[in-house]
Amino acid sequence: MPLNHINLTVPDVRQTREFFETYFGFHCVAERGRDALAVLVDDTGFIFTLSNFDKATEVEYPGAFHIGFMQDSREQVDEMFARLKFAGLDMEPPREFHGAWTFYFRAPGGFLVEVGHQYRGGRSTEAPAASRAESV
Repeated sequence: MPLNHINLTVPDVRQTREFFETYFGFHCVAERGRDALAVLVDDTGFIFTLSNFDKATEVEYPGAFHIGFMQDSREQVDEMFARLKFAGLDMEPPREFHGAWTFYFRAPGGFLVEVGHQYRGGRSTEAPAASRAESV
């Protein structure tokens, strides 16, 4: 049974919605109230709901809580990192971590986001881009 929906409470629904529309390909299919709810959907049909029914000005998630966007390749991870870095996000560059090529950042809304490429079998079978270029 695949996970196909998540709701996160965020202080500024509009800001968080616009971020995920711009950088992660979601589109808003429903809204409610002034900054109370936005229902986002991606091309796979995943439903990502952002809400702030209690009009919270701050939302605190547990330290390791995060959502992840797994990519098909290291190159896609690197491309997303470059795009977000160019947009001004402060984050560490991608690295090998828990069998993946990955990076993390705080999204508008305060929660942690991972963008990564999980290696099959938990081990890298791909040479880093610089090594591949040198071997050609």
